[in-house]
Amino acid sequence: MFQFIRKQIHNHLVERKIRRTRFVTKDGHCNIKFGTTEYHNHFAFLMDFWTTFVEIHWCFVFVLFAAAFTGSWFIFGLLWYSLAKNNGDLETLQNSSESQQMKCLENINSLTTAFLYSLETQTTIGYGGRALTGHCPGTVALLIIQSLMGAIINCFMCGLILAKISLPKRRAKTVTFSETAVICLWKGNLCLQIRVANLRKTLLIGSHIYGKLLRTTLTPEGETIILDQVNIDFLVDAGKDNLFFVCPLTLYHVIDKSSPFSEMAAETLQQQDFELVVFLDGMAESTSLSCQVRTSYLPREIKWGYSFLPVISRTKGGKYRVDLSNFSKTEPAVTPHCACCFHNEHNKELILHQHVREGIDNLGFDVIELQDSVDVTEKCD
Repeated sequence: MFQFIRKQIHNHLVERKIRRTRFVTKDGHCNIKFGTTEYHNHFAFLMDFWTTFVEIHWCFVFVLFAAAFTGSWFIFGLLWYSLAKNNGDLETLQNSSESQQMKCLENINSLTTAFLYSLETQTTIGYGGRALTGHCPGTVALLIIQSLMGAIINCFMCGLILAKISLPKRRAKTVTFSETAVICLWKGNLCLQIRVANLRKTLLIGSHIYGKLLRTTLTPEGETIILDQVNIDFLVDAGKDNLFFVCPLTLYHVIDKSSPFSEMAAETLQQQDFELVVFLDGMAESTSLSCQVRTSYLPREIKWGYSFLPVISRTKGGKYRVDLSNFSKTEPAVTPHCACCFHNEHNKELILHQHVREGIDNLGFDVIELQDSVDVTEKCD
């Protein structure tokens, strides 16, 4: 009993360690931290200020929005107060009407009223209580400068908010991958399969999917490469580029002799140390902006000997129906326990003879229930 509890605790700690070392999270964020500031050039981020502002969090955008306008109002309020004070408008407030005509600003008698005049000028409110007299050229020049600066701040902040709202990565939130990957027989080959779904009706034009297998390797020279990348090609029946991505697709990678999965087996898969990162690149049809969707799979998230349940069917009314409740669900399937066994010609014939799938395969789809085929025939007659 004690040994069993100890083993469970050890497995739990190992699982937590594996979760912490995931390089790409399930929602596509890269788990990386720069641990040194030796090559961290803050001036470079300031030079590329637009990208820096677009990538900051919304809370900082709101703070920047309030600080930009409030700060400009206060700075120009100080300038207006300085002009009024230098011209003697504050001292001559109670003097004769002759001295009142030589004032630069009307009804500016304190720093508070100067701030309010600055706010009214930049926001074009114009209550009418405070105004220029036209006797001082400096006030006219300052009015022009503040109007131009206010327009620049408005354009910058509106553009920043619009850019953050229309970021293409927001479109990637409506593209989802299956929670797990499976390894089973498909089209006479041993394949690793994943599913991807577009939750919007608008297409992703020119979609292209590929994968990277990240693992720690040891070179012949004795160098350890922690994030060694191996290309993983994913296909659908129609190819791997320009996918007709209007419905959920099942993508597969053929496990042949050149595949890194050919050295694995059902018994050893969970003991492997790797991370499969899957990328989907495409262009949003509605905005013409390119976006990339990423996810990753650890060995514990890959099921050997399982296949996905069908998600696409056709109703009697002739419409195609997508059942996303089965999107990540799997079922056991007849599968060899290793790639080497499958590549043996004698075993391959036996396995393929036993592997019988129900339904009708269709390009780009999983299973179609042709319940209305009789109706179609009658119409053709």
